[in-house]
Amino acid sequence: MIAYAQIKGGPLAPQLQGIVYFRGIPNGTQVCIEVYGLPAYRPSQNNSPPIGPHGFHIHEFGVCEVGDPNDPFQSAGSHWNPTNEPHGNHAGDLPVLFSNNGYSNMCFVTNKFKVEDIIGRTVIIHENPDDYRSQPSGNAGRRLGCGVICAYNEKN
Repeated sequence: MIAYAQIKGGPLAPQLQGIVYFRGIPNGTQVCIEVYGLPAYRPSQNNSPPIGPHGFHIHEFGVCEVGDPNDPFQSAGSHWNPTNEPHGNHAGDLPVLFSNNGYSNMCFVTNKFKVEDIIGRTVIIHENPDDYRSQPSGNAGRRLGCGVICAYNEKN
């Protein structure tokens, strides 16, 4: 089975766009993302978190409504965590995205979910890196981009 999410930036990163593919493989899922328009890296300054590398997660709900333009995509809910694990081990915790002049391309394999488990959920790209330990969501900051995960219809 294959699924995808078309990522679109919100008001904090309107240039952000990309796609994520989820492909079922034996004993897990291969996840591949290609994204353009990520904000440039900015190191931590004056007790503010760095901009990038960017947190990347699967969130609970399949809704990408902007809502508050200063805190967008809250409609996607929290990190997807079907087994009620502490943060850092949520099924929806994915590796951070490193920006190379606004571009990132990465593939990895996870055994935390099957493709059919995530259809109808969202992927979110965050402003800050995930620390994989702060509860409940890793202090990854504001939500820059969102995409609803849909089944891929090979007949199209």
